Amino acid sequence: MFSVLEELLRIIKKKNSYSVKKKSYTFQLLNNKNLCLKKFKEEALELYNAAKYKNNKKNIVHEAADLFYHFFVLLQLKKIPIHLIMKELKKRQKISGIQEKKNRKKNVRSK
Repeated sequence: MFSVLEELLRIIKKKNSYSVKKKSYTFQLLNNKNLCLKKFKEEALELYNAAKYKNNKKNIVHEAADLFYHFFVLLQLKKIPIHLIMKELKKRQKISGIQEKKNRKKNVRSK
């Protein structure tokens, strides 16, 4: 199942080539930071609205897939490899969410 995500990540990475620029929505997102951020924000809001108001599983799944795609494009745009996200998630498994939030607030204050 996770091979689908791995394949999507490979495709997104490959789309950042000038040979696909005229045909590729992904290329457009990767080469326009404002568009990429705008689309990510739109997709997050659409998922939020689908979950809050529509309560239709099919619609929520559709919007979640859109958000995953735009999230991965945003990571690629910022040159953040997915393994860093996985490493952070793994680290957080060792502490409660409540404690992690407290730690984050302490780090923000000390900066």
